[in-house]
Amino acid sequence: MIHGSSAPFHANSSTVDGVDPLTDLLDAPRARGAFLLRVTMTPPWSVRVQDRAPLTVVALTAGTACFVPDGGDPVPLAPGDVLLVRGPEPYLVADRADRAPQAVIHPGQRCETPGGESLELPMRRGIRTWGNAADGTAGMLIGTYESVGEVGSRLLTALPAYVVTRAADWRSPLVDLLAAEIHGEGAGQASLLDRLLDALVVAVVQHWSATTDAPTPAWLRGTDDPVAAEALTLLHDEPAKPWTVASLARQVGVSRAGLARRFVAAVGEPPIAYLTGWRMAMAADLLTGGDTPVARVAREVGYTSPFTFSSAFKRHHGVSPLGFRRGERDVLRSGSHDEHSG
Repeated sequence: MIHGSSAPFHANSSTVDGVDPLTDLLDAPRARGAFLLRVTMTPPWSVRVQDRAPLTVVALTAGTACFVPDGGDPVPLAPGDVLLVRGPEPYLVADRADRAPQAVIHPGQRCETPGGESLELPMRRGIRTWGNAADGTAGMLIGTYESVGEVGSRLLTALPAYVVTRAADWRSPLVDLLAAEIHGEGAGQASLLDRLLDALVVAVVQHWSATTDAPTPAWLRGTDDPVAAEALTLLHDEPAKPWTVASLARQVGVSRAGLARRFVAAVGEPPIAYLTGWRMAMAADLLTGGDTPVARVAREVGYTSPFTFSSAFKRHHGVSPLGFRRGERDVLRSGSHDEHSG
């Protein structure tokens, strides 16, 4: 197992029913019409990916390839290896690490030459297949999550910049099944592919979390302490309940001071601060995912007053709930990014 060094993690062998980050990972950055391709390449080939996607999965099915993160060391890939890349930083996938890019993937999966010429049609080879040769020696399955939501973003911070699972250490039938189903047609096919992609992501993260010796983030370490773990279980299972430190302490059978001390030591923040962050992430996804009234979203995440909820939401996200739904936060993020890049 190889993982990038830009995010802190460590193996955690202790879990409690109800607090399973991998279950939340499956439920959070769930693929919905994910951009999924079978890629076939013959050397020389090199693709620079700068699509800013939050999560990409690359499973090598034939031949060899090289993954080169910006500013990082090359990582060779062999058949059966699975790579997870946590965005938005750009990277290169090529037959050789020193190969100059011949194609560039931009946001929206727009593909061009480095000079700006479109490669969408010339490089396409059938449904859900892309590459420079129909019978290329290198074969890959690539799945791109173009959005993961706020809960997904919160959980993806648990991942390093990239994770490589080696075929010699682990091989899942999910890769072969995804490869077989990618050519399928008919009702429900897109949904089936999304679910298979979700399952592959969770299986890889599960294997990684069980084998890595890098340090874990504080909120995941909480499961090492049985009291903090039980408190986390309650907060995740019933986020809308009007929790206080006192009521949470009674539920887990310790004093208020004892719970507060152990929760902060294990998770890195007080119980109610953690609960607020979790509620705000859930609320953001509810607002993005449909037209649920703000008052109902407020109730579903534990606020009896829409005004109180709106104030808390704006403090956390920088915009009102309705502004968030209209995409105003994305505009603020884009403007900030443009200022930094300018």
